[in-house]
Amino acid sequence: MAVGAALFFFFLAVALTAAPGGGGGDAALVEHTFVVSEIMLNHLCNDTPVIVVNGQLPGPAIEATEGDSVVVHVINKSPHGVTIHWHGVKQQLNCWADGAGMITQCPIQPNKNFTYRFNVIGQEGTLWWHAHVGFLRATVHGALIIRPRSGPGSYPFPKPDKEIPIVIGEWWDMEIVQVERRAASRIFDDWPRSPTINGKLGDLSNCSGFIEDNYVLNVEHGKTYLLRIVNAALHEQYNFKIAGHEFTVVAIDANYVKPYTTDTIVIASGETVDALLVAGAPPGRYYMIAQAMQSPEPFLQIPVLMSRGVVSYYPSKGSTDDTPIMAPEMPDQHDATTSFYFRGNLTSLLPQSVPANVDEQLFIAIDVGDICSHDGSHDNCMVTRLNNISFHLPTTTSLLQAHYNNNMSTSAISMLKEFPRCPPSSEFGYSPTSVGTAVRTVRYNTTVEIVFQNPYSSGMFSASNPMHLHGHDLFILGQGLGKFDPVKDVQAYNLVDPPVRNTALAPIYGWTAIRFVASNPGVWFLHCHMEKHVSSGMALALVVEDGPTPETTLPPPPADYRSCDGGQNNRALADE
Repeated sequence: MAVGAALFFFFLAVALTAAPGGGGGDAALVEHTFVVSEIMLNHLCNDTPVIVVNGQLPGPAIEATEGDSVVVHVINKSPHGVTIHWHGVKQQLNCWADGAGMITQCPIQPNKNFTYRFNVIGQEGTLWWHAHVGFLRATVHGALIIRPRSGPGSYPFPKPDKEIPIVIGEWWDMEIVQVERRAASRIFDDWPRSPTINGKLGDLSNCSGFIEDNYVLNVEHGKTYLLRIVNAALHEQYNFKIAGHEFTVVAIDANYVKPYTTDTIVIASGETVDALLVAGAPPGRYYMIAQAMQSPEPFLQIPVLMSRGVVSYYPSKGSTDDTPIMAPEMPDQHDATTSFYFRGNLTSLLPQSVPANVDEQLFIAIDVGDICSHDGSHDNCMVTRLNNISFHLPTTTSLLQAHYNNNMSTSAISMLKEFPRCPPSSEFGYSPTSVGTAVRTVRYNTTVEIVFQNPYSSGMFSASNPMHLHGHDLFILGQGLGKFDPVKDVQAYNLVDPPVRNTALAPIYGWTAIRFVASNPGVWFLHCHMEKHVSSGMALALVVEDGPTPETTLPPPPADYRSCDGGQNNRALADE
């Protein structure tokens, strides 16, 4: 059952009359200790070593109120270097705490500690945190929830009776660093055994007659639940449905949207969706399903990835463990239309001040390239690239440290390349690939517009690519299928109430356009959030220069910031 639009806007009016910070008390200090360690978990008849935080999968949720200060002490007891990225937190004038490995800091080495300090100002909703070194985020992740300063009663929608984090992840039955090593050797045929919902594989997964547990959400008839959904999977975009129920989407990436009623939520890697669920179905049990999407044939097909949880009404007269569970009808796993229209129906709750004048325009072609000489000595030559450059992380100095020290040169960053405004060729696949640390520098307060273009010919490989920019929110101006038309498509941009996100999905065989103001000095990673794509080169670094005043200048690093040095391992994997 959907929340009525009139009721929704009544609550919006109430929320807007509450001044930010009013009635909610002073800002607090939210402090956590994250112990990163390796444990053994048994699924599908197999013991697998996994890296987790505080022994949990997913890791602990951080809950804060807008305006709070967050302090997280990371103690690395794992055998691998690690950083923690606070995905979607803007980190204004605090790039040092962004947690992107070798972009803003070197990894926290085994048996070392590091403390992250940041504020959550001007943001409300669901974000998340995850490891940002190699593939470790497969199991090192958790929700980051920011509530309004005036309390849940000031939500611009009916106050829910309960809030439930739903973290979609993936279970790999091999050590994740092995997957990473194989990907580094350009072996990309490893896939997870199953999706997970809040760490549970669900009853579609079984081994020798042992059926995996379902995640169970107990609900009470007539109550309203705010689902805070996070896609923490390494790669796939997921369809999410609950049999016999509809959702009212109210926020994406910690930005409120006009209420949108749907029976299917589509969420790409890195994205978050907040949705109201009214328990209005006849009492009983209903499957919730997370189903991975994939590119159509003839391209490489992965096993069908699907996990089931259960929505169970209580008390439910006559319902027992033997009561049949109603299952929803899912879209075809190759169906990209559901995702396209889901995103096209999202608009910002309030009119947006979209900058009219663009200072910097980039056209970014997303595709794959070949870095081999074809002399017969190699057969694993494929890389991903943006504008024909396959990104290579620095190995001895973080980009932020080099930038701050005015040493972003070939001496500090040996493979530095300037990222071009557009690809060298207007046609995909016809230009050679170069490898390097691609950097684009913009002046403070520059309005940047980017069009991300996927291959659009049916004869070329194409995928849906979630492009995530650290340190900024993005106006999603439009999306389309086929080749971007700079005249016709620009005229159709939504400049009134575009959705605001930190991750923009470029649809398969299509394009998406974003605009943002580069008003946060530092070095910010822009990359596809599919791990095999970013690790093979689908990324660049955006350098935002300091502004003209002390208030618009990146402060010095914190006192405990560790420089990378030659005596430690700055790669994802520690020496063994």
